[in-house]
Amino acid sequence: MNTSIILAAFGPLGTPELIIIAILVLVLFGAKKLPTFARSLGKSMGEFKKAKDEFQRELDQAQIEAERPAPPAQPQEKRQPVANVDV
Repeated sequence: MNTSIILAAFGPLGTPELIIIAILVLVLFGAKKLPTFARSLGKSMGEFKKAKDEFQRELDQAQIEAERPAPPAQPQEKRQPVANVDV
């Protein structure tokens, strides 16, 4: 079964749902743990955003390199084979 279809069946989260989720988080983690939890969540979101931006830069750079025309091939010199001389 497709996960997006299952999630779409619940609909968007409204204000009452978000309040219930906030109360559950408060009960589960306690008031003393919430600042630590929020801080670690903020750091995680910052790291995710930084990784996303770096990945986007790499994709853009790869696209630029792919669109750049290849430099013309330079003709190679014809080389004479070297005689094998015993010393």
